[in-house]
Amino acid sequence: MKVLKFKDEAEWLEARRGKITGSRLKDIVVKRGNGRKIGFYELIAERLGLPSDGEDAMDRGHRLEEEAIDRFEAKSGKKVDRDLVIWTREDNELIAVSPDGVIGKGKEAVEAKCLSSARHIEAVITNQVPDEYHYQAIQYFAVNDKLETLWFCFYDPRLRVHDFHVIEIPREQVAEEVSELLDYQRKTLEEIERLVDELSGF
Repeated sequence: MKVLKFKDEAEWLEARRGKITGSRLKDIVVKRGNGRKIGFYELIAERLGLPSDGEDAMDRGHRLEEEAIDRFEAKSGKKVDRDLVIWTREDNELIAVSPDGVIGKGKEAVEAKCLSSARHIEAVITNQVPDEYHYQAIQYFAVNDKLETLWFCFYDPRLRVHDFHVIEIPREQVAEEVSELLDYQRKTLEEIERLVDELSGF
């Protein structure tokens, strides 16, 4: 066994980067199946990227969203309309989505995510939208019946490689789930309306 000694906490923290330590082992070990937990991607991100600067994740996401769309435009050659809008269904305005960008007359849209480096690396390696954003992607198609393609972009300039990644989601790939989710939302809104009326004394 080697013993490494440090003069201060900053040096100690830097030495822990990219290592499996006792406190993070729980985020790596998979007891069933052969999937990967977030700790696996954190280790890769620490080896490939810069240390976290402590910036609030939501603030960082908003700050970098424009850069992410710039990168998409440069890579795809497509012009993205970035006006601040909300799409709603024509038959029910309570079913909505806020696109980060729209291409042409709404047949294509862009969603930009500037996540933690670990989540970004997970998206790059798996080429899948992380579970927590899956329904957000489906909602684009549920709201806009004319939408043919959603471009889901991931951007993290802290990484030295693969700092930008795009996942193309065509409607036919998710059509069945879109229909199920739309039906679910309609039924949920009917129940909410009933309860609101009931509680309002009507």
